[in-house]
Amino acid sequence: MKKFSIILITLFLSSSVFAQVRPVETETDEKPKEVVKVGTDAGEQPKSQQYFRAKFPVKYQGGLLGYSKKEHGTIRFDEINERMIFFGKDGKEKFSIPYDSIVVVYPSQKKVRAGSGRVIGAAPVPGASILGSLVKKKKNYMIVQFDDPEVDAKGNANFLLDTEEVLTKAITALGENAEMKKRGDAYIRKKVF
Repeated sequence: MKKFSIILITLFLSSSVFAQVRPVETETDEKPKEVVKVGTDAGEQPKSQQYFRAKFPVKYQGGLLGYSKKEHGTIRFDEINERMIFFGKDGKEKFSIPYDSIVVVYPSQKKVRAGSGRVIGAAPVPGASILGSLVKKKKNYMIVQFDDPEVDAKGNANFLLDTEEVLTKAITALGENAEMKKRGDAYIRKKVF
């Protein structure tokens, strides 16, 4: 009994001795913090802040002329210069799409066979392929159709987002920033004749 109590005390003290201090965040690691001001309303905030945070992670899937490589990164809304900016993994700006050139922003979802479904389907068991095809997951895409002003061409930039909630908030923020009209779950820019 005495040996058991000594072991317990030793474990307790050793766990408190090896506790680590939280590392100091640098400016690049810092997450955007919400600042709540007393007496402000939603009309005083920038448009993207009314709907969504300043930046969010995405995976660029292609569609822009000159940028065919798929890449993880973040999207940020620049209200001052009126554009949507894509930053790569390294934190550098890869490309931007001006709000005026955006024609349509809409969501797209695809159900694909999950990784675990592929593993189950490859098992050498009768009926495993049928069971594996039932295991699916949703992929959420934000499609941005735009007119490229530099080369007078149209393009579709595709971005893969984490969840459906992030997808709807991102589309709302982009549509409102670009002063587009809402149609269903998409935002469109009406042509002026």
